[in-house]
Amino acid sequence: MESLPNDGRLADGGAPATPEDLLRRLRELGIEPQTIEHPPVFTVEEAKAVRGHIPGAHTKNLFLRDKKGRRMWLVTCLADREVDLRALAGRLGCSTRLSFGSAQRLMKYLGVVPGAVSPFAVVNDKERVVRVVVDRRMLEHDPINFHPLDNAKTTSIRAGDFLKFLEAEGHPPQLVDLG
Repeated sequence: MESLPNDGRLADGGAPATPEDLLRRLRELGIEPQTIEHPPVFTVEEAKAVRGHIPGAHTKNLFLRDKKGRRMWLVTCLADREVDLRALAGRLGCSTRLSFGSAQRLMKYLGVVPGAVSPFAVVNDKERVVRVVVDRRMLEHDPINFHPLDNAKTTSIRAGDFLKFLEAEGHPPQLVDLG
C-alpha cells in the first residue's frame, strides 16, 4: 500500500491549496465563481439531497489509475452518467484495466480527500501527473458545479471558464463521449 505523504502533503512536499486559495486563483483568471455552503456530502446520492436549490449541471468525478499505478486520470461527467471502466480504458488508450485510486494517492497527487474530488483539485498537481478527462455532454450545461476542494461547499462556474481554468493549470482536458 502506498504511504501517505508526510502529514497530508503533496507529492512535491507542499501543502494542498485551500478552498480560499482556489477561489482566489479563479478570480485571478477572471472567473467569477458562485459558492454556497451545505452539509458535507460524500456520494452523488447524498449530493442530490442538498443540490435541489443549486442551478446547473451536477457532476461526479472519478479518480482512476492503471493497473500498475503509473498513469492516473480524473474523469468528470454528469452526476447521472454511467461509466463503463472497461470501455473507458480503451478510449484512453490504456492497455490495462482501470481501478479507483486510493485515498492516499488522491491526497498525494490532488490534495483532497474522498468526497471532495473535483477537477478543481488539479490546482494541487503542479507536476501535472494526473490527466483530466471530461465528458463532452457536460460542457453543454451552464453553469457546472464542483466541490471547491471541500465537500461542504459547491462552486458554480461557466463551462467556458471551466476549460479556461484547466488550460491555465496545465491540464488541458481530453474530451470524450461517455454515452
